[in-house]
Amino acid sequence: MTTFDDRERAFETQYAREEEVAFRIVARRNRLLGQWAAAQMGLTKEESEAYATAVVQADFEEAGDEDVIRKLVSDLTAANVAIDEAAIRRTIEEKTVEARRQLMGSE
Repeated sequence: MTTFDDRERAFETQYAREEEVAFRIVARRNRLLGQWAAAQMGLTKEESEAYATAVVQADFEEAGDEDVIRKLVSDLTAANVAIDEAAIRRTIEEKTVEARRQLMGSE
């Protein structure tokens, strides 16, 4: 092994770790968003957990946050919750910070 090979492996390992952490933060954020939206809709505890899982799964439809935003806007509007997309985007930012704190605190 050369020093170059060692450095390359170290960078690949670091990149993989950073990607895993980013994925976990987004997944945790989406769960928190689901719980927040469920509270806005007045869902029961069981319904809230199922809804939070559905929000996490919605994020796999396409890259980025637009799929989650569409789901939240649609579901909250259907439940007669007066909220706009800008408020949801602000909540996404807040829940991202909260998710990062939770994950960093648990490691």
